Amino acid sequence: MSTLASPAKPASAGRSGLPPLLWLCLAATWVVWGSTYLAIKYALVSFPPFLQMGSRFLCAGVLLVVWMRWRGAPWPSPVQWRNAFVVGALMLGGGMGGTASAEVSIGSGLVVAFIAVIPLLIALLNLIWGVRPSRLEATGIALGLVGVLMLTQGSGFRSSPEGLLAICIACCCWSLGSVLSQRGLPLAPGAMGFASEMLCGGVVLMGLAAVSGETVGWPLQAEAVAAWIYLVVFGSLIAFNAYMVLLAKAPAALASSYTFVNPVIAMLLGVWIGGETVTRFEWYAVGVVLAGVLLLLFKRRGGATRQG
Repeated sequence: MSTLASPAKPASAGRSGLPPLLWLCLAATWVVWGSTYLAIKYALVSFPPFLQMGSRFLCAGVLLVVWMRWRGAPWPSPVQWRNAFVVGALMLGGGMGGTASAEVSIGSGLVVAFIAVIPLLIALLNLIWGVRPSRLEATGIALGLVGVLMLTQGSGFRSSPEGLLAICIACCCWSLGSVLSQRGLPLAPGAMGFASEMLCGGVVLMGLAAVSGETVGWPLQAEAVAAWIYLVVFGSLIAFNAYMVLLAKAPAALASSYTFVNPVIAMLLGVWIGGETVTRFEWYAVGVVLAGVLLLLFKRRGGATRQG
């Protein structure tokens, strides 16, 4: 990958449309990430949450570092390593670790439906930097939060308070890490920055696994191993890097638009392949959340509120 633009000033899509690279990145975050939540569920059979996520990102980070060093990329500076540790601890340690923990007791479709609140949280966090939402955006935020409250009243989340807490922590950590990676904590240029973040996040997750006393479930199940490999290759090396490219080269709302598509894909896959149950009320709640996100993204795409 080439050197990225400054994360603090994401580029606008412009009237001529998105470049092919950004379309590919959007496809990766929309479709691939939509399927990884079910893969996490399958991998949990043999790999507990923090151990699963930590080994996944360490493996992907090492592969990416080796590739970039072979291509002559320099090591990140001490400041860039510090930034990678903070962002990695938030987005991967808290975000992905919390997500996997939630899936222990909650269906993958409902977990990713809850994650749709992330663009709303990012918009709220940007208030710290003086980026105030328009009236339409504020309506979208309020509508999305109402949908999330409805979702928490469904049978899936009500039956697992610990899962609800885990996904709440995950969403807050991921949103804060996303904002900080754009505004105050730039990583090393290009893929080396992604690799350093995955390595740091993986170390944090393995530390959490050790503290929690997690161990691999032997004998390993074939579907769990296949799911873990899928998460490393597609979820980490492809989709996660695509997301970081979007954060650097596209408006924040467009980078977060996967949260509008992922719930539908994840819930359909969960019901169709995973045999999960989603009640009619929970589908309604997801519809309210996505309506709020759509209002937010529609306004941002209109260019009235550009971050920078």
